[in-house]
Amino acid sequence: MDITKSKQMDRSPSSEAGPGNFLVDLVLYVSLMFLIREVYFPSIGFIFNGLFWSLTTLGFATWRMRTRGISWADLGLRIPKNIKTTAVATLFVIGLAIGSVVVFQIIIEQLQPGIAPDTSNASAVDKFGIVKDNWVSFFAIIPFIWLESFLEELLDRGFLMNWIERMLSSTVFATVVAVVLQAMIFGFRHSQDLSERSITVGLIGLAMGIGYVAFGRNLWPLIFAHCALNTMSMMDRVM
Repeated sequence: MDITKSKQMDRSPSSEAGPGNFLVDLVLYVSLMFLIREVYFPSIGFIFNGLFWSLTTLGFATWRMRTRGISWADLGLRIPKNIKTTAVATLFVIGLAIGSVVVFQIIIEQLQPGIAPDTSNASAVDKFGIVKDNWVSFFAIIPFIWLESFLEELLDRGFLMNWIERMLSSTVFATVVAVVLQAMIFGFRHSQDLSERSITVGLIGLAMGIGYVAFGRNLWPLIFAHCALNTMSMMDRVM
């Protein structure tokens, strides 16, 4: 799995902006990503607020991409060429994500109470309502969970990771930094603290980033894996 061979980044003249341009885009993008979460409409609930945040951020990202002459297809939103490879990539990401979280859980058992506990199950009722043994709620919620999973892959692995690379001049070192940094932002954005939850989500983001680079920079395996992981998480709350 050669990082240099897996790069499929757009090199057209229209996208030749300097590192400083991508740095400005990133500062504005990350600022919006966190500031927009200060806007909350209680009447529409957590799920639709989440979609509002993601769609707003998506609009900004799409605007900056058009300015740089880059499309979502350039970043990986294109039809996979090989179904088998896509399936392998999806299973690889799922396995790496679950394996990383399991190893982390074993490690933190030795660190408690040195790290803030995961309170996601306790906050799930606030976010999704009472879903325990409520399959009607599960099937009503899950399409929106999948949509949010789709948007997060576009934004975190598609836009954020590629913009970090381009800011650092698209070297192999830049790819490593981008994979790690986007995972850290991904984890912190879901918890906004250094806790068991933020690290767990960050590890999942790390697995997604590695899978993105290792399997030809196609977003669909990551989208499928993200949807599968979120489905398993929701099922765990229902059962």
